[in-house]
Amino acid sequence: MYVVQRTGAVAVALFLLLFAVLGFASGQAFFSTRGQSVLGMSSNGLLSTLSVVVAVVLLAAAVRSPRTASTVMLVLGPLFLLSAFVNAIVIGTRLNWLAFEVSNVIFSVVVGLPMLLIGAYGRIGSHLPPDSPYAHPDTDDAEVVDERPSTPEEVAAEEAMREAEIAVVQHTATPDQRARVEAMAHVHHRADRRRVWMELDATARDRARHDGTSPARRTTLLHPRAGRRVPRRRG
Repeated sequence: MYVVQRTGAVAVALFLLLFAVLGFASGQAFFSTRGQSVLGMSSNGLLSTLSVVVAVVLLAAAVRSPRTASTVMLVLGPLFLLSAFVNAIVIGTRLNWLAFEVSNVIFSVVVGLPMLLIGAYGRIGSHLPPDSPYAHPDTDDAEVVDERPSTPEEVAAEEAMREAEIAVVQHTATPDQRARVEAMAHVHHRADRRRVWMELDATARDRARHDGTSPARRTTLLHPRAGRRVPRRRG
């Protein structure tokens, strides 16, 4: 697809350059309404100059990228067709500034229509192939976000979240579980709820690290009356 678009732009540009060079070499007047015959068509200085400009634009677009060449041809193709229509009306009048003849009109159609088709090739259509570089992703699929856990930490967080929610419903939840479920109630998406849970986990770990203990670490305190040590679990 890219090769076709780039090759088409270069081929049209080279022909226009040849047409312009031969037109300048014929010594034609710049604004003559009756031009010199070049490659079976009529041309004057203005038409040769426009041919050079269009050829340079096509070559620059082809060098930049096939996508740019496609866009340029989608613009120039209709312009060539419009030029054929307008200049066909002014042939034989003082407004024939490009010295057009019937052969020029035919050439504009023969060049403009292929440029339009080549520029649209593989780019415009209701059913583009999946491997087309111009194929746009389905907007419905693009809006679907995969919220499933993707790491072991997220899987563990999902299991803990489920246990906490079940415990809250069954009125057997710990204060920490109730607080976490209430914090998750402010968000609605699964990924956001998991993020809130994991942030609370991180906060608990930081607090335990700051205290120099862990939630499951036991310390011993001296009993105030009996003078003996008793185990105590620190939260």
